[in-house]
Amino acid sequence: MVPYLYGIGFLILTVFFYFISKKLYSIIPSPFTLPIIITSLSIIIFLYLFDIPYSVYMYGGQWINHFLGPLVVALALPLYRQRYLIKKYALVIFTGILTGSFIGVLSGVLLTLSLGFGESVIAAVAPKSVTTPVALSITDATGGSMSLAAIFVMIAGISGAMFAPMMWRAGRVNHPVAKGLGIGTASHAIGTAKALEDSELAGAVSALSMTISAVLVSLIAPLVLKILF
Repeated sequence: MVPYLYGIGFLILTVFFYFISKKLYSIIPSPFTLPIIITSLSIIIFLYLFDIPYSVYMYGGQWINHFLGPLVVALALPLYRQRYLIKKYALVIFTGILTGSFIGVLSGVLLTLSLGFGESVIAAVAPKSVTTPVALSITDATGGSMSLAAIFVMIAGISGAMFAPMMWRAGRVNHPVAKGLGIGTASHAIGTAKALEDSELAGAVSALSMTISAVLVSLIAPLVLKILF
C-alpha cells in the first residue's frame, strides 16, 4: 500500500512540476527555461532537500517511463503525414543522417581520447547521440560504463534542445528538413520534441533521423572502437 501511495504522490508531483515549467517557459522562452530542464532540476532539488532516495521516487517515475514507448511510436503520425516530402528528400536525408552519425561518434571518441580518458569512458561516450535503450545496448556490448552512457545521452539530448535554435539562427538554417536532420541525428527524442515545436515536417524528419541514426551508430560505434583499441 505504501509504495502505491508513493507512486501516486511522485507521479502527481512530476506532472505538477512539468505544468509549472511549461507556464514558466511560455512567459520566459529561453534555452534555460525548457520544461525538461526546469522539471528535472526541480525534482532533483526536491529529492535532495527531503533526502528521498531515487528508488523511492521511481515508484511513481516508472509509470511515466511506461509511456515513453507509446510516445515514440506516436511519432509515426507526423512521419506518415509528411511521407511525400520525406520521399522527395530521401537522398539528402539519408546522406545527412549517415554523415551526422559518423560525426556524432567520432567527435565524442576523439575528444575523450585526446583528454586521456580510459576505454570505459570512451566506449560510453561513443553512442551519446542515440536514444537511451540503444545507447545502453551499444555501451554494454563494447564494455563501457552504463551509468556514464546514460548521462552522456541526457547531455546530448538536453543540450541539443537548448542550443539548436541558436545554432539554426547563427548558421541561417531555415529549411525544416535541415533542422530536423541535425537535431534528430544529434539529440534523439528530446531533440525531436524540440523540432516538433518548429514544424511538423522538422519533427517528422527528426523522428526519422533518430530512428535511422540509432541503427547506423550501433554499427559505426563498435567498428570505430575496435579500430582504436
